[in-house]
Amino acid sequence: MEKTLTKSLVAVGNKTPEPLFAISPKVVSDEKFWRWGDDNMMPYALSLMSRRSTTHRRIINDKADYITGKGFSYDDQQPLLKSLVERANGESESLREVVARLAFDKALMGNAFLEIVTDEERSFLSLYHQDASRCRLARDGKHIILHHDWTQYRPAEARTLPLYPSFEKQEDGSLRAVVHYKEYEPMFSHYGVPKYIAGMGVSAIAYKTDCWNISRLENSFQLSGVMMLDAAVGSEEEAERIVDTAQRKFAGQPGQVMFVIKEGSEHDNSRFIPIGSNNDGDWSDLHDQATSDIVIAHSWFRSLSGLDYSSGFSAERILHEYEVALNTVILAEQEVLLAPIKRIMREVVGIDTSSLAIVNCPPTRSKPIYMKVWEARKADGLEYDPDDPEQQAFLSQITKYNVTKIG
Repeated sequence: MEKTLTKSLVAVGNKTPEPLFAISPKVVSDEKFWRWGDDNMMPYALSLMSRRSTTHRRIINDKADYITGKGFSYDDQQPLLKSLVERANGESESLREVVARLAFDKALMGNAFLEIVTDEERSFLSLYHQDASRCRLARDGKHIILHHDWTQYRPAEARTLPLYPSFEKQEDGSLRAVVHYKEYEPMFSHYGVPKYIAGMGVSAIAYKTDCWNISRLENSFQLSGVMMLDAAVGSEEEAERIVDTAQRKFAGQPGQVMFVIKEGSEHDNSRFIPIGSNNDGDWSDLHDQATSDIVIAHSWFRSLSGLDYSSGFSAERILHEYEVALNTVILAEQEVLLAPIKRIMREVVGIDTSSLAIVNCPPTRSKPIYMKVWEARKADGLEYDPDDPEQQAFLSQITKYNVTKIG
């Protein structure tokens, strides 16, 4: 049932279509793992699409940033918890860096993979992010297979790790396991599907309209048309030579002008016949519509993606949409990512994780932080008392962080 379209073509003007997704034509298949997409290259397709569609990429980046938050709050009296938050693995990555990469992979590909490392005595714990594009689910449903390049898959170069809570001993003596995060989608039992799946088409449209504008710019916005040339040719090679010469002289860029050669006469009747185009507005509207649809497909908000800044910066609208996003998207995603990590900390090394929380901070403030509480209440038309000691506090003292408790 898990068949997903992973190939598309982009045709711009009169140019030869170029692939939107640079995917190997080879279908990578093996009886040991489940293919991710028809040709097992779905992660490569999703990654390349995110690099070519500006709005699409911006939303993925922003969602990952908001879900990651500003870091973690925790009980400083627990040295092991403090050590894991500050340094989650042997590569000196903080827990926030690991969670940020998990959030990005999950937003981009609908799947994310967390590697867990410990020993038989459970004397330490390390958490590593694994690039989702390198991971495939084994046929037994109990292991993850990692390979550095699935376009050139070789079983001898692959590494297999069990799915948590199972651990397996490795050559270096460590015990390792993997947590597989995946977005639920009916009929897809092995891999998750990104939330924006319905917006893949409009992401391609946004990319195509960008390519169309780039093509016009490279050709100095010259018109396409037909170049009629009077020329007597004695052979096919001579005709090709004339066309090449004319292209260099008239075309600006190959593909913009079609050349027609006819028998020469006493008088040179060569002329250029332009092909008018009055659809600039249609292309602009198409791009704007595609951009709006991308935001909708991501279940995201325009002001949090920087799409409405041209019409004026509205701090109130940004704060309002941030609150909606926090309660509908961000908190839920944070719980999904953090719950397995807190469970691993408890079960593997016995850490009390009740104090571990992600720090969420709004992207802007409606009032300056140096304003006092009574002044803010006055500005909002509320009752205020300048002599009340509680209202003498500055906003910076009471709104430094908005801490969200997960779990």
